[in-house]
Amino acid sequence: MRTFDYSFLKKEKLPSSIVGLLIAIEKANVSGDSLRGTYPNVFKNLEDIAKVQSVKASNAIEGIVSTDKRIEDIVNQKTEPKNHDEQEIAGYRDVLNRIHVHYMDDQFRESTILDFHRMMLAPSGLPFRGQYKETDNVIMQVNQFGQRSIRFQPLSARETPEAMEQLVLAYVDASQDSEINRLLLTSCVILDFLCVHPFTDGNGRMSRLLSLFLLYQNHYGIGKYISFEQQINLRKGEYYEALKASSSEWLSGKNTYIPFIENFLTTLLYCYEELNHRFSMMKDKKLNKKRRVEETIYQNISPISKEEIHELWPDIGIDTIQKTLAVLLNEDKISKIGTFKDARYIQKRKKG
Repeated sequence: MRTFDYSFLKKEKLPSSIVGLLIAIEKANVSGDSLRGTYPNVFKNLEDIAKVQSVKASNAIEGIVSTDKRIEDIVNQKTEPKNHDEQEIAGYRDVLNRIHVHYMDDQFRESTILDFHRMMLAPSGLPFRGQYKETDNVIMQVNQFGQRSIRFQPLSARETPEAMEQLVLAYVDASQDSEINRLLLTSCVILDFLCVHPFTDGNGRMSRLLSLFLLYQNHYGIGKYISFEQQINLRKGEYYEALKASSSEWLSGKNTYIPFIENFLTTLLYCYEELNHRFSMMKDKKLNKKRRVEETIYQNISPISKEEIHELWPDIGIDTIQKTLAVLLNEDKISKIGTFKDARYIQKRKKG
């Protein structure tokens, strides 16, 4: 039986890269809190955008998709899901909303984890929602020739209930120790959750929801304003490599948490950097409207829609944004991804 004990985090000699990440995150977190208190309306706009991006990205990682417009309407509860994928999207929305509002009311315990899972799968009506797996599962990988192989063998269904109980108790115990860094603890718990793989379906999405939940509880609320899930999705190859490295020999307790910790912290720091990019554009109203639209696209590391630009800049009308986008496209400064209402825009990178 795999045991959990996070007391090693008090004695672990961390690589300088992780120490540097922790320092940078602490500095960025203080700065973000200060900005949020000074510009509440800006952060409200960011929260609305991040919620849609989080729902879209976390589901997209698992191959659950719909159009941007449909996802936005489902997140904002302007329409009902029309198929299974959209039911899954609605379920993620519901748990995300609960975490956003009640993260300090809930506790990290088994009942909370099971409630999150039940809520996430409720719209799809799957019978195993809110229950640990009853049959063993495996994590598969497919090579370039379409051949499947087992990448990782999680704990058996028989061992899962006790493992989840012990994981939660180990977290609670470690969280009361002032010598253990909360970010290190959170990343280790999320890795162990993924390796237990306690559910028949939804383990990846649950891991990202639990990441946000624990980050919020420990006063790292950046994921509410910049999508943590989107940053994972943008670099999911790196994420899966880190997961693979840290899950090796996990069953025997000989694994190293370092690759996953570093990836987790790097993803978090990307969120703070994205906040700085967006915020610098949103608060700088000395630029004229065309320049603000242009700089917003340039500063965004992922494609952005005209609706999102309008949400960031409520004083710039949709027609003005549309005309500016047409000019930038004609000048070959940006690229258009998708068509019609689902179109998104990103800076065109110069070759060489």
